[in-house]
Amino acid sequence: MTIDEVQEPDYEVAKITHVGFVDPYAVEGMLVLKAYNGKEFHMRAFSGEVARHISSFIDEKQDSVPTIYKMVEDICEENELVLVKVKIYESGEVLRSNLYFTGKKDMILRNYRASDGLALATFYKIPILIRKNLLKEKMEV
Repeated sequence: MTIDEVQEPDYEVAKITHVGFVDPYAVEGMLVLKAYNGKEFHMRAFSGEVARHISSFIDEKQDSVPTIYKMVEDICEENELVLVKVKIYESGEVLRSNLYFTGKKDMILRNYRASDGLALATFYKIPILIRKNLLKEKMEV
């Protein structure tokens, strides 16, 4: 696993185009992942707190990094690791993420919450890969 590794054919690179909330109290977050081919994936059912963090990372406001993301950063620095990509996929009824690190040694952390994987990818400005079968044509309303 290297930064210039060939992309797997069943994944598509995507970026977060919208972040918001499902409810007026900002309890439940939502976001839209958009692939370069125009297809989208609408994700919801994650905490509003994570949505706020993702939004602040997109706006490059990283002055108040949450403890868990700071902990990952400290562990990476201590072990000379770099997070290079995040993969989003379905596992049963839930979305999960695999986190790909490289450095002194290659490491994959599997089956983590998709929202945390997306937050880390946004924080580090690294590629987000999503399974192609999750992407749908853009819906016009």
